[in-house]
Amino acid sequence: MRILVFGATGMLGKALMRRWKADEVTGLGSAQADIRIADQVETVIAHTKPDWIVLAAAYTDVDGCEVNPALASAVNTKGAVNVAKVAAGMGSKLLFVSTDYVFDGKKTSPYQTSDPRNPINVYGRTKAEAEEKIATILPECCIVRTSWLFGPGGKCFPDTILKLASSRPEIDVVNDQRGCPTYTFDLADAIIKLCKSGAQGIIHCTNGECSWFDFASEILRQSGSKTVVRPTTSDRFVRPAERPGYSVLSSASLEKYGVEMRPWQQTLPDYLRERAAA
Repeated sequence: MRILVFGATGMLGKALMRRWKADEVTGLGSAQADIRIADQVETVIAHTKPDWIVLAAAYTDVDGCEVNPALASAVNTKGAVNVAKVAAGMGSKLLFVSTDYVFDGKKTSPYQTSDPRNPINVYGRTKAEAEEKIATILPECCIVRTSWLFGPGGKCFPDTILKLASSRPEIDVVNDQRGCPTYTFDLADAIIKLCKSGAQGIIHCTNGECSWFDFASEILRQSGSKTVVRPTTSDRFVRPAERPGYSVLSSASLEKYGVEMRPWQQTLPDYLRERAAA
């Protein structure tokens, strides 16, 4: 297969480029193709003639999106639509990477792919709008929702926690937001399998669930840090964008394709080794 990855210089994109070995893979960052510009998108897709396009390019700074909604919309919605239109015209299949933040966080049980979208921040809204428009343009597309992404080669929660722990005896981490950590290499492996199986529709893809406090505690335990993690509440950390209190994604849709994700606790040794090597 010929594969084209938009967002190849991002955290997930780097993992995809490292993992995807068996096919002819072209990876592009924003410097090579700005998805906001339809002509650039059309040129690179026409040149590479991909069987599958993986759209991992996005403006993922949640607070940044809140203060700059025009940029968020241009990249996350308009950019995604540009890619979908060209893919449809050229007969390429499309896998679009989306987010748990399309939900409002008011449930207390894992979100199913059929649950209604109701985003509470700009980032979530731009991705939800992209999902809806892409599905109209390319009904057979695959939308992979993921969350709390972490891995080497980019800004992520474990890296932030480890940096804080290196200079503080105690850190406070919120315990009233529950979601799903997802390791970039595990997600990349799942995306590769989904493309090879011709996946369609919405699929939830994560490494299990916990709170941010649980996540931080295990990161420091496995790293051997002596820093103490104390639970706190979201109202102690006021940020531009509201976060859903509960955004756990059900794995049922992924299991239908025979793809399993490790528990997030099992991914941390790999992450810590990659971080140390970098």
